[in-house]
Amino acid sequence: MQYQTSYTRGLLRMQKKSTATLRRRRKMLLRRVPPLDAVLRGSLIERYKRCGKPTCKCAQGPGHGPKYYLSVSRSNERPEMDYVPQAEHARVVQYLGNYRHLREILEELCAINRELLRRREAF
Repeated sequence: MQYQTSYTRGLLRMQKKSTATLRRRRKMLLRRVPPLDAVLRGSLIERYKRCGKPTCKCAQGPGHGPKYYLSVSRSNERPEMDYVPQAEHARVVQYLGNYRHLREILEELCAINRELLRRREAF
């Protein structure tokens, strides 16, 4: 039994759409691109730390926090961790979401452009 990936299913859906529909979808996607100065790649990590004082409430509970760290990985390198102040937490979450949204848009734009190329249409 052969399974189709979401990528393969997406290409099959692209092949069934008219060229005009693909071009309209591409224009719509371009209007939905988030501002490029508001994107951030990485993962947000939530941590609770213990201070080490035996009489502190953190010794019995989950710890002090939450404290947030941005983790950014690169191939063949150790992930970099940066502290995210509480005041910046909401903005970092938004920027990370913008990055994920941008990647989804780029994937669909590439699929549309590949289909137009396959049809020998001008993109």
